[in-house]
This record gives sequence, structure tokens and C-alpha cells, in this order.
Amino acid sequence: MSEEFKSPVENFDWDAFEKGEVFGGKSREELEAAYNQTLNAVKDKEVQEGTIISMNKREVVVNIGYKSDGIIPMSEFRYNPDLKIGDTVEVYVESQEDRKGQLILSHKKARAAHSWERVNAAFDNNEIITGYIKCRTKGGMIVEVFGGTEAFLPGSQIDVKPIRDYDILVGKTMEFKVVKINQEYRNVVVSHKALIEAEIEAQKKEIIASLQKGSVLAGTVKNITSYGVFIDLGGIDGLIHITDLSWGRVNHPEEVVSLDQKLEVVVLDYDEEKKRIALGLKQLQPHPWDALPADLKVGDKVQGKVVVMADYGAFIEILPGVEGLIHVSEMSWSQHLRSAQDFMKVGDDVEAVVLTLDREERKMSLGIKQLKDDPWQNIETKYAVGSRHAAKVRNFTNFGVFVEIEEGVDGLIHISDLSWTKKIKHPSEFTQIGATIDVQVLEIDKENRRLSLGHKQLEANPWDKFEEIYKVDTIHQGTIEELLERGAVVSLPEGVEGFATPKHLVKQDGSQAQVKETLDFKVIEFNKETKRIILSHSRIFEDEAKAEVKKEAAAKRPAKKAKPAEEAPAIPAVEKTTLGDIDALAALKEKMAKGE
Repeated sequence: MSEEFKSPVENFDWDAFEKGEVFGGKSREELEAAYNQTLNAVKDKEVQEGTIISMNKREVVVNIGYKSDGIIPMSEFRYNPDLKIGDTVEVYVESQEDRKGQLILSHKKARAAHSWERVNAAFDNNEIITGYIKCRTKGGMIVEVFGGTEAFLPGSQIDVKPIRDYDILVGKTMEFKVVKINQEYRNVVVSHKALIEAEIEAQKKEIIASLQKGSVLAGTVKNITSYGVFIDLGGIDGLIHITDLSWGRVNHPEEVVSLDQKLEVVVLDYDEEKKRIALGLKQLQPHPWDALPADLKVGDKVQGKVVVMADYGAFIEILPGVEGLIHVSEMSWSQHLRSAQDFMKVGDDVEAVVLTLDREERKMSLGIKQLKDDPWQNIETKYAVGSRHAAKVRNFTNFGVFVEIEEGVDGLIHISDLSWTKKIKHPSEFTQIGATIDVQVLEIDKENRRLSLGHKQLEANPWDKFEEIYKVDTIHQGTIEELLERGAVVSLPEGVEGFATPKHLVKQDGSQAQVKETLDFKVIEFNKETKRIILSHSRIFEDEAKAEVKKEAAAKRPAKKAKPAEEAPAIPAVEKTTLGDIDALAALKEKMAKGE
């Protein structure tokens, strides 16, 4: 391999070389001036235009025509995902040289210098701008626009449909419209929804103009409420009311549909002015009543499940979407007012009898009491007049006691038929609700399904015996049980009660008899028909005093001469009261007044 030798440069100034002055005959200043003329004039703290000459995932190299290139972080260009080599960008010269001699540029600061003016211009010109969603904040998102201004994007302005997850939008670049600016606080509000509303409004008009009742449309479940489902029809919403979701019972729409589910719906009605569209889902399915067996008739037995309970009855689903009502009156032969919840609850499987069936109106009434024999069908045999039974006290009235002998067989015990002897003001004094009482059937009213019953009839009428015991003028010991304004109730032996007026309660010493006081009483009146015994305590000593007065008066009266046997008997003269009798009565009255 041959070596190539070069001869040294002629006239080389070695002295200048040693001194570091190798400028080819020109001064250093001249060369620097010539070099600087080839470069752009660059000043610190100014905005310049530059060209992207290189870029990677982390950095962007920009040439601004200066003696060195600047390096800018890629994060400052995140708003522009389409950035490429050769693009012209604005940069802010922070420093022509740092300690390492590096040109320091910032694209973010360059954009910030002009962003506020550009934001205002976009607002004035109704311009569509591009922004980068930086992060989520309370009520919405923070968006960076024009690389230097942060704007607020309310959650309601993100889209025409509710956004359930804001986090999926962070880091995305979207188009916006400036909708509000506060110059004083330099606040900006942007909207993405505003860009599509005009288009949606046009779509709404087009959709509504083409709507017809019965039209079948495709839609997406947008929102679910307790009363229905909102369907997005592609720019306009329609509502499926909960009653139009299914032929069967629906407690909540979530049982039938889910969010974002795609459905086919039918237009039931629409209001062009209010832009309201009523939709239906169940109408696209055959009506369950059409599947009801053709041979089903009144009197047939059916099986079903309780789906809804009310005080007045229960709804039974015998097929999906086919329901019948069992009214509470058809749950028992009993005529007592009761709630349907006393017989069944939601979810119960029941057997019932078809009472009415209207296929056109799609209504059916059912009954369960018909599964048992009507107890009134053979009432005369089972509960004949005079027969005795045990009954349960159901209710009271002022005039008697309502009882139930068995379910569906009720009767009334009149207050006068409770006891032979006691004076009962209210039935609650004699028995209590829920108690068992023995009764005897007195009368049957089959038409009104009511029995007349008696309790006292289970025993013999004691008044037949009382008639012999409590004869007028007989004296008996009694206890005053109650004092009333018009007299006193007196308890007598044999469990019977008598009555004494106030004037017959005066004792021999002139005082008045009191409650719970036991005294002797004379019977002055007895009435078997009205079961009334009138008593008097005063009459005892009054009659004794009268008898004594008569006895004394008779002793003072002269003896009468015997009449000749042959003479005809004369008409007896009326006995007149003598002065002696009057004096004796006056003395007795005075004695009683003094309490002697």
C-alpha cells in the first residue's frame, strides 16, 4: 500500500499559528461579522418562527436560523397529535445560550403569549378551536387551548348524552367552541356539545318530520328512571313508559332493559311542537291474552302466582301478562271487613275459580272462597232454630254483639238476649271481643245471611221462679249497687236486680241510703213481662207505723152493741177518721222528723 505525501503549504505563517491567529489574512472581527450576517437576528424574550428538523417521543429539535438549534419537550406539542418534521412552529427565545452554549426555546410560552388574543378572536368569530383535555375537576374538565390558556369544560357541555365516566376523556384532543369569557378574571368556558347541537337539531327535525304512529325505529337505552326508559333515536330522545315495556308486571324498568342496550321500538305517539315521542316495546310482541286457552270459561279452576297486593284484593298472574283480580270479598264466605293481606302475600301460588272473563276487555275476576262449600247452602239443617253452638265475639254495637259461629256464618245476640237478670247498658260489660260465647239459634234470615242468636235462652227463665219469691209486700235483703239521679239499682238474692226511687231510700232516721249499703227492702211492684221489681226501704217502717196507729185508734174506739138477731143487717157506715187518729198520726210524723 503506497503512501501519499503532500507538500507543505507555501507561505504558511507559523508565527501567527503559534499565536492562534489563523484567519487567512483577515482579522477575527471581520470573519465574525461575515458569519453573523448569515444568521437571523435573535433576541432573548421574543417569539420567533422555527422549523422542526427532528423529533422523537421525548423531544422536538427546532431550527430558527440561529447558529445552534433548540430542543423543546414533546409534551409542549401534545395538543397537536399530527405534528411532523418540516412543520413551522412558534417558539419563545428564553435564552440564546445557557451555560453549555445551548439555545433555550419554549413552544408553550410562545403559544401563551398569543393564546388570550386568539381565544377572544375565536369567541368573536364563533370559531371552532382545538383543545387538549388536561384533567378532571369538580363539575367538568380542564382544557388547554392554544397551548397556553386553560378553559373550563362543564360536564353538561361535553356531549348531548350524559357522560358517566369523565376519566376516559383525560388526555384526548377534541374540538370546542368558546361559549363564555370573563375578561376581568380571564376565565374561559368551552363546549363540545355546542358543536353537535346544531347538527342534532337538524336531525331532530328530520326525524320528527318522518315519524308516523306505528313506525318501528332502532334506538339505544340512554337513561333509566323509575317511571320509564329514555331511548336515543339518533339525535332525539323518546320515552318508553314503564307500562309499555312489557305485557307483564314490571316493578322497575331495570328488570327489562339495561343502559346502552340497543332496541327496536314502536312509535305510539309524538308531539311535533314539544318534540316528545312516546315509544313502546311490548307492542312489538304478541299480546299474552291471545295465548289464553280458547276453552277457558267461567267456573274453571286456574293456577297462578300473586304479583300485586292491595287492601281490596290481589292480582294473580295465571300466564305471563295475563292477570286476574281476586277481590277480598271473594276470598272468604265471611262478611267481616278484612284486608287481602290476611289471606295471601306476593309470591304465593294460589288456585282460584274463574268468576268473570272478558276477552275483549282483557279482564278476569277470580275467587278462592268458591273452592269451599257455601255454609249458607244448608244452613237450616246445620244451624236449625233452637240448636246450640259456640261462637266467637267479633264486634260490639250499642244494641248487641256480633259473633261468628264459623267462617261465613255470622249472627247477632241482641243486648236483651244476653241475660235474664242483669241490666246491661253495653255488651262490653258482659263479654269481650275475641271471647267464646255459647249461643242458641233463635231465627234464620237466609236472604241476608244473618242469624238471630240468644245467650240467656240457654238457661230456664228464672222469672217464673222470681214471681213466687218476690211477691208484693214481701221483704228481702238487698245491696245498693249504683245510685242514679232517678233512683238506685239494688242487688237481690237469686242474682236479680230491683229498683228503688229516691223517696223509697229514706231510712227511719231520715238519712238517705248510700252505695254498697245493705238494707231490707219491701217489694211494692213486680212485673214479669217487663222483668221489673220496684222496691222500697222506707215503706217497711212506714207501714209498721201505720199499723200501730190503726191499732191504737181501734183500742180507743167504743165497743159496738150487738144487734138483735131478728133485725136485718144494716149497710155498714163508712169509718171516719176520729180526732184521736189525727192526733196519733201527727205524733208519728213529729217523731219521724226528730229521728226518734
